[in-house]
Amino acid sequence: MHIHQTTVGFMEVFCYLVYGAPGGECILIDPAGDEQRLLELLQEKDLRLRYIVNTHGHADHTCGNARLHAATNAPIVMHAADDHFFGQPESQEWAKMMGFDVSPPAHIRVEDGEELTFADITMRFLHTPGHTPGACCILIDGNLFTGDTLFVGAVGRTDLPGASFTQLLESLKNKILTLPPATIVWPGHDYGDQPHSTVGREAETNPYITDFLLDDEEN
Repeated sequence: MHIHQTTVGFMEVFCYLVYGAPGGECILIDPAGDEQRLLELLQEKDLRLRYIVNTHGHADHTCGNARLHAATNAPIVMHAADDHFFGQPESQEWAKMMGFDVSPPAHIRVEDGEELTFADITMRFLHTPGHTPGACCILIDGNLFTGDTLFVGAVGRTDLPGASFTQLLESLKNKILTLPPATIVWPGHDYGDQPHSTVGREAETNPYITDFLLDDEEN
């Protein structure tokens, strides 16, 4: 399996191209800008886009959905809660005011624990609410694509509509820290001291885990 990490859009989102081999199927996770460059990347590697996958519904992570779907006919995949929440008129107006293209509704709504397969590769969706109601981390063969739930050394904002710091901590505790320490963490933005990490490293160094979760367990 191959993972190509690239920064897209004016919000500098990490987009991920995941594929098995040239000439086969692939997915794009959070293709939020620079759509023409992403399409050229698919052509260069001779890949067929099977799914457009969103870790959550914020417009800086979904603004490329419409153009990529129009160009490839690949279905958009999002957790049901975020597809509903960010499909509301007020959410779409906010996205437009911020200068983002609005995503069409998801073609495939997923729930916690559901799996989809492409190129003989299986991805599993872990519902990790907190940053948004339907935020998900996507687990693929020991790789965890965390979106804005978990960054290297930080976590996503919880001061926006639909967010909850309590829920975010519960997601970290019950969904991410239960994974093997060697699980590779691929975040939604390059906010840390390196572009990716591991669950074990974050458990030891991320202050939102060491200060808010592990200290509580010890006291």
